[in-house]
Amino acid sequence: QVQLVESGGGLVQPGGSLRLSCVASGSIYSIYAMGWYRQAPGKQRELVASITSGHVTDYADSGKDRFTISRDNAKNTVYLQMNSLKPEDTAVYYCNAHSVVTMTMEHTDYIWGQGTQVTVSS
Repeated sequence: QVQLVESGGGLVQPGGSLRLSCVASGSIYSIYAMGWYRQAPGKQRELVASITSGHVTDYADSGKDRFTISRDNAKNTVYLQMNSLKPEDTAVYYCNAHSVVTMTMEHTDYIWGQGTQVTVSS
């Protein structure tokens, strides 16, 4: 069973920075894409950034030029560096893995982590 575990969330002042990490564990052969989503209270979950195994990235406009997603394929780990944080960035941030293949050729479309809280407040 493949699982995702996020870390790195916390409380930060506006203009500050945080780095989120997500580690995928299990008997993994490949993960096509990994990404970060966020959900604020009373709002729908939205894409923040994603990255493929070939390191092609995609960013939502809200994080463009402030956030950087990166990936270590050998470690099955994805990171999100968040700079110049704003109060509107406050949300639970979730890690996602898309098109996961295990060593036994089991395929899973989407796997989600449990989420990590990011609070931006003065």
